Amino acid sequence: MTPLSRAKVVSSFTVVKGALIDETYMAFKGWDLNRSKRENLDRFRAENPIGAKSVTWLRDVAKVLNRRFDPAARDRPLVQLAKNGCTLDEWKPLLLWHMTRDEFLVRDFLQNWLFPAYDKAAGRIRSEDVVPYLAGVDDRGAVTEHSWSEATTRRVSAGLLKIATDFGLLRGVTTKEFTTFHLPERSFIYLLHALREETTNPGRIIDSADWRMFLMRPSDVEAEILRLHQFQKVDYQVAGSIIQLSLPCASPVGYAERMVA
Repeated sequence: MTPLSRAKVVSSFTVVKGALIDETYMAFKGWDLNRSKRENLDRFRAENPIGAKSVTWLRDVAKVLNRRFDPAARDRPLVQLAKNGCTLDEWKPLLLWHMTRDEFLVRDFLQNWLFPAYDKAAGRIRSEDVVPYLAGVDDRGAVTEHSWSEATTRRVSAGLLKIATDFGLLRGVTTKEFTTFHLPERSFIYLLHALREETTNPGRIIDSADWRMFLMRPSDVEAEILRLHQFQKVDYQVAGSIIQLSLPCASPVGYAERMVA
């Protein structure tokens, strides 16, 4: 199976292992971009930079890193930011965006279950509330690696809510509720650059479903762009149906370099 084909594969393993924010940050801080992913993961397992207390956990983290990321290409800016000391508060939202490029279930859950719940001002959320959503994942074009037992389904439900909590979208332990989430300014501008690589149409950038992962409606996105325009950090012009959006750099890589300059 090619890496491209795995973009639609639903894996219970990675969801249950969790967001691994600190572990990924530490792994990428020590990543050698002149070496292959296999060489870096071999060194990661040998040197244990995350201080894993068991060989099993260290191996599992390496498996998740291998599954989620393409450090030599698509995820190179994420690695460079970690290596050059980007603050964790700014880096975490970018980690979420990058990991969901190849983590279908997390992306789909955040966009199509959690955000609608937020948009409807849902109150408390429990893992059992997520179970009906999981039953329909295959109907949205995904492929589940294998059938899940009832216990696995419960673990995946809890895992999805835990990931959302780790990224600051929810709070609570057994029962969750929404936080007042704020996307840091430079993280927001980075995501504008990243989305522009997918489409140069400013309207489509503003309407992108990816903003739902950060609990942002199109009106929220446009309001933030207008604020940034006011402070001359981006240039946003609207004339009738014509929209123009000019960003500070030509690419996410260029903006990532600016963030840690």
